[in-house]
Amino acid sequence: MQKTIVRILFYLLAILLFASCAERKEYKIGVSQCAEGRWREKVNNEMLAAQHLYECDVKVTIASAHDDTQLQVRQIDSLVNTGIDLLVVAPNEAEPIAAAIERTRQKGIPVICFDRKVQGDNYTAFIGGSNVEAGHAIGVNVVDVAHGVIASGHRPLVLEVTALMSSSPAQERHEGFAKALEGHSELDYICREGDWSSETTCRIVKEQIASGRLPDIVFCHNDGMATGAYKALVETGTEGKIHIYGIDGMPGEGLDYVEFGHQLASYVYPTGGEEIVRLALDILTGKPYERENKLDGILVVRENVWSISTTTKELMRQNENLVTIQDKLEDYLGLYNTQHKALIASIVLIILLIIAVVAIWRAYVLSQRAIKKRQALNEEETLFYTNPDSRKVRQVFETPAEELPAPKSQSAIFAETLNEAIRQNMSNPSLKMEDLGEVVGLSRVQLYRKVKAITGLSPVELLRQMRLQQGYVLLTTTNKTVQEIAYEVGFGTPGYFSKCFRQQYGKYPMELRNEQI
Repeated sequence: MQKTIVRILFYLLAILLFASCAERKEYKIGVSQCAEGRWREKVNNEMLAAQHLYECDVKVTIASAHDDTQLQVRQIDSLVNTGIDLLVVAPNEAEPIAAAIERTRQKGIPVICFDRKVQGDNYTAFIGGSNVEAGHAIGVNVVDVAHGVIASGHRPLVLEVTALMSSSPAQERHEGFAKALEGHSELDYICREGDWSSETTCRIVKEQIASGRLPDIVFCHNDGMATGAYKALVETGTEGKIHIYGIDGMPGEGLDYVEFGHQLASYVYPTGGEEIVRLALDILTGKPYERENKLDGILVVRENVWSISTTTKELMRQNENLVTIQDKLEDYLGLYNTQHKALIASIVLIILLIIAVVAIWRAYVLSQRAIKKRQALNEEETLFYTNPDSRKVRQVFETPAEELPAPKSQSAIFAETLNEAIRQNMSNPSLKMEDLGEVVGLSRVQLYRKVKAITGLSPVELLRQMRLQQGYVLLTTTNKTVQEIAYEVGFGTPGYFSKCFRQQYGKYPMELRNEQI
């Protein structure tokens, strides 16, 4: 009967422990960006802000390839190896990325292409604006402006500077633009290939101006390239004589350039970060979804630039605030989880006390028997220690006091254990305080109090400080890129690493790197 009661209590204990350990499924979404820039930064912030907008738990991890195709291939493989549930990718080049996408699909991981497509159709879904429509909208406006030039008695010359034509956006933007110009023999049209950079665009425009035929209109595949075109005009003294067009329509770039008069027009190419996360969750949770998802853009000219710019800036500011709020919410939710676990622990403790009461009477009986056995052992030990021959044998197993290691305080042992745990897990951007607490045997609240008492910092602040210190060491002792170092020390994005680094050391990582040269 007594054994049956104990067994029942143990079963109940096991059920409670299982319930306390059960957690909701967290979907891990890995994002491989082909490059950086204000447009892609806006997409990233929208995805990060959308992490907590849905019922499912979502964790978005973002990596940028900095226009390096081979680096992007390695990053995709690395994201897959971290155990992501879904990959979101903007391919730098359509063909070279295809093999990495194939490896991802073979492992059963869905793939969403956004903004750009991979060669072939080996992807789960696509989402993004229509590059063909963007190029066509610009082309239609260019034709209207060209007719105004014709009316002044001059045959207009239109120069298109494309981006890297191995990428799908460049191919599609050129296709839409060229289609809009079809049948307009009243104007001349030249197309030159660039590489998404303002420097190359500046050189191409200068070469055209130097050829003796001044273009009347220059269309660039994005607003960053358009800045290169404007620079060429300033340096050749032709500012105000050539109309410049671009695509992206971002604050601080295209929208400001149109407002200042540097560009005649731009095209707001939609970012859709929230829509990307929603599509990913539909795929992961088995909900119906469209394979091709088009986001609408809008042509920006001087007449509508102010209202579009104001609205876009406000939305971006709200997204940044959301990301900040969500970071704080994660801390609060962590505290809630700790309190929840404390409640479960209290129930478990009560059950253990009941078990102890049931078992204590048996311990009393056993203790009486043990006392008798101990008395017999004591007599044997006394004989052993008082016997001269036994004393000599015992000395073989005894260590002199001066050779014993110096005792360590509990705080020193805790600090060493925590320091080692942080360094071993530093590269994990999803590292939580609960994980560290389990290593040192403390709850989140106890960990917070202990670390605060010893270092004056919260665990989160200590973790960030150690990551930044390690980043400082890597910046000054290795040739790794800022992005590689940011991921190695556990930051989700290089931009956030640079921001925190400047707050800690008063300078950006690249400024420190340049000082070492």
